Amino acid sequence: MSVLDRFRLDGKRLYITGGTRGLGREMALAIADAGADVVLVGRDEASLARTAADVRRLGRHADTIQADVGRTDECQAACRRAIDEFGPIDILINNVGGRRVPTPTAELPLDTWQEIIDLNLTSTFLCTKLIGGAMLPRKQGRVINIASISGMVANRGIGGRSYETSKAAVIQFTRATAADWAPLGVTVNAICPGGFMTEPNVRWAKEHPAVIETFKEQIPQGDFGKPEDLGPLAVYLASDASRYMTGAALVIDGGYTLW
Repeated sequence: MSVLDRFRLDGKRLYITGGTRGLGREMALAIADAGADVVLVGRDEASLARTAADVRRLGRHADTIQADVGRTDECQAACRRAIDEFGPIDILINNVGGRRVPTPTAELPLDTWQEIIDLNLTSTFLCTKLIGGAMLPRKQGRVINIASISGMVANRGIGGRSYETSKAAVIQFTRATAADWAPLGVTVNAICPGGFMTEPNVRWAKEHPAVIETFKEQIPQGDFGKPEDLGPLAVYLASDASRYMTGAALVIDGGYTLW
């Protein structure tokens, strides 16, 4: 067997939240390119249709579920539908998330705090419980949680610390769940992206150019990442190539956290 064969995902099926734009879209397309069918979950019907069409152009099957997984009822309903209609699921990527608000802690309303916690952390818990939990009887599966370097460091000049808090919790949830599920054949790992020019960050750059420039100046490689840079790492964690890795939090940030 060629070493490259260990990265193939033929016959596998991916369930990915927030899989129609930015980092999620690129990870979904990379995993489809490696051979897996895809279940895309997202809020926007048009984006779901476009990404599903791109997956099909790669020769893979694509199903879509329109849902806001930041809402606990919709998140659970989407997971159960995927299991009932499209299962079994072999790969779970908990990608959905975001900061959404830059409000300083002293001014942050409780309901806004909870909204961001639910978006980043509770959705990860629920999908892992339901989709990942369904992997356990088969004693095989891959769970990939998209955390952030913001779960390791505090971002300069930005409020909304519910984001840092929730992403730090995602990293520790990854480690704890990995320890529980390692004897059961299911790996659980996290990817911690640094600065990537996704749509929200492009908007942020226009509104707060000084913050973005300061961030960029702190990256040893000198520039932000591109969404497609995440695809190969997702394929690795989804494939047999990573069979002996679990509980890891893999940083991909151009060196930002080195300083």
